[in-house]
Amino acid sequence: MLNRVVLIGRLTKDPELRYTPTGVAVANFTLAIDRNFKNAQGEREADFIPCVVYRQLAEFSANYLAKGKLTAAEGRIQVRTYTGQDGQKRWVTEVVVENVHLLSPKDNSGGGNVSTSPSGTGSFGHEVNLDDDIPF
Repeated sequence: MLNRVVLIGRLTKDPELRYTPTGVAVANFTLAIDRNFKNAQGEREADFIPCVVYRQLAEFSANYLAKGKLTAAEGRIQVRTYTGQDGQKRWVTEVVVENVHLLSPKDNSGGGNVSTSPSGTGSFGHEVNLDDDIPF
């Protein structure tokens, strides 16, 4: 069985960082992803995908991701349920992010393009800066 998802989109707002009662960092953000086609009015529509990140990656996301930044997220889809205050059962579908890749170009705030995994290392085991010389 396989449950993998790769998303590329822009953050709709800055990630929200909080901590569980046991001290585990949790960050939530939403990616806006344009659809590949236009609607009947000739306009592009977007899907808004809720994402959740845990532990060190949550803190990384809160520090480096920001509203409007182009971001890639890799992870798995999770469906969970809870009972609302009104007693109704609610279903939540979200992406549990395991890797984040910042794709927006460097800006004057000092942020750069890096990729990271839960261990804090980037893709291929090291931090990646897309502004470095690329041989192609």
